[in-house]
Amino acid sequence: MNLSNQSLTEQDVSTTVSRKQYLFPLILITSLFFFWGLVHNIDPTLIAHLKKTFTLSNLESSLVDFSVFIAYFVMAIPAGLMMKKWGYKSGIVFGLLLFACGAFLFIPAANTHQYVYFLGALFVVASGLAFLETAANPYVTVLGPPETSSFRLNMAQSFNGIAASIAPLIGKHTILTNTDVTTEHIQQMDVATKAKFIEEASNSVKAPFIVLGIIILIVAVIFIFLKLPEIKEQKNTAKEKTIWQIFAIKHTRWAVIAQFFYVGAQICFSSFFLVYAEKAAGLDNHSSSDYLIAYGALFMIGRIVGTVFMKFVEAPRLLTLYTIIAILLTIVAIFGSGTYTIYCLLGIGFFISIMFPTIFALGVKDLGEDTKTASSLIIMSIVGGAIIPLALGYVADVTHNIQYGYSVPLICLFVVLYFAYKGYKPSVNK
Repeated sequence: MNLSNQSLTEQDVSTTVSRKQYLFPLILITSLFFFWGLVHNIDPTLIAHLKKTFTLSNLESSLVDFSVFIAYFVMAIPAGLMMKKWGYKSGIVFGLLLFACGAFLFIPAANTHQYVYFLGALFVVASGLAFLETAANPYVTVLGPPETSSFRLNMAQSFNGIAASIAPLIGKHTILTNTDVTTEHIQQMDVATKAKFIEEASNSVKAPFIVLGIIILIVAVIFIFLKLPEIKEQKNTAKEKTIWQIFAIKHTRWAVIAQFFYVGAQICFSSFFLVYAEKAAGLDNHSSSDYLIAYGALFMIGRIVGTVFMKFVEAPRLLTLYTIIAILLTIVAIFGSGTYTIYCLLGIGFFISIMFPTIFALGVKDLGEDTKTASSLIIMSIVGGAIIPLALGYVADVTHNIQYGYSVPLICLFVVLYFAYKGYKPSVNK
C-alpha cells in the first residue's frame, strides 16, 4: 500500500494551498497530540499504583518513566529515516500500530503480576509515540506560514494539555484500587494475602489500556485510508547534511539540550506528584489525585493562554518569563511544607506548559530540508524523561525526602532559561 500522497513544497503550503485544504489535515494531526498526552499523563497514577503494589523505592518506581522515554531515544532516528523515505504519513500509521500493540500487551503483563512486564508494555507503547511525535511535531510547524509555526504547535500541544487533565481522572477511577491499603499494611501481609492483593492491583490496569488500544487501532485505520498532503521541504543546499552537521547548528543543538532537560523536569514534576503530595501535604493517593487533575487542567490552560500570548509576545521572551516564574515556584516547593506547596506545583504546571512546543519550534526554525532530521534529534532528547527522574529518585532515596529530590528539575529549568535567553538564536556555525 502506498502511504505517500500528493506532494507539496513548504512554499506551496504557505502560499498556494488554501486554508481549507490544510485545515483538515491540521485538525487530524492535532488529535494525535491528545492520545499521546493520555499515556504520558497516566504515568503518575501508574507510578504511585505500581510503587505501592510492588513495594518499590522511589528509584525503582522511576523505571516507569525510564521505560517510556528510553524508547524515544531508541526509536527517534529510525522514525526520522522512515519518514524521510516514505513520508510523514507512514510514520504516523506505523506509530499508531505500535501504540495499539503496546496497549494490548498490558493484558499479559497484568496476568503475570510482574513489574518488569509492565515496563516492557510501556516501552512498546512509547516506541509508537516516538514515531507519532517525530512526525506530528514538524508536520504541524510546516503546515502553514513559517512565521506562525510556534503558534500552531502550541495550539496543537494544547490538546496534549486537555489529555493532561483527563488522564488523572481516568486513572483515579480505574487504576487506583484499594486506596485504603498502605505500604505498611502490604508489608505485614502473609504470602497468600499479598499475592491476592498484587493480582487485584495488577488487573485494575487492564481496562483503560484495552479501551485505549481499540481506539488507537480505529484511528490507525482512518489514517491508512485518508489522503494527507505530504510536506516536502525545499532543498537549500546541493548536499544533504549529516546528523552531526545539523547538530552543529547552534539553535538546533541548544534546542536538543534544552529539550532533554525540560522533558526531564516535566516528568519529574508530574510523575512524582502523588508521592510528593503524600510527603509535603500528608495526602493519600486518592485525595491527591484530585490535585493531579487540577495540575493537568492548569497545564492545558497554560498551553492555551501561552498560545494566545504568542500572538502579541515573541516566543523566546515569553519562554524566558515563564521559566523564571517556574524556577521561583520550584524553590518554594522544595523548602516549603503544607498544602500551599501543592499549589506551587499547580503553578509550575501552568508555567512549564509552553516549553516543549516552543523549544521544538525554535529548534527547527529555518532548517528547510533538514527539518525531519532535526526533528528526530529533538525527539531523541526526550530521553531526558528517562534519565532525569532516575536522578530525582536517587536523591529522594538518599535524603529520605522527595522534596529535596525536586532540586533535580530545578537545575533543569536553569538550562531551559539559558536557551530562552540566548541559545535559541539562529546561527549556522558552532
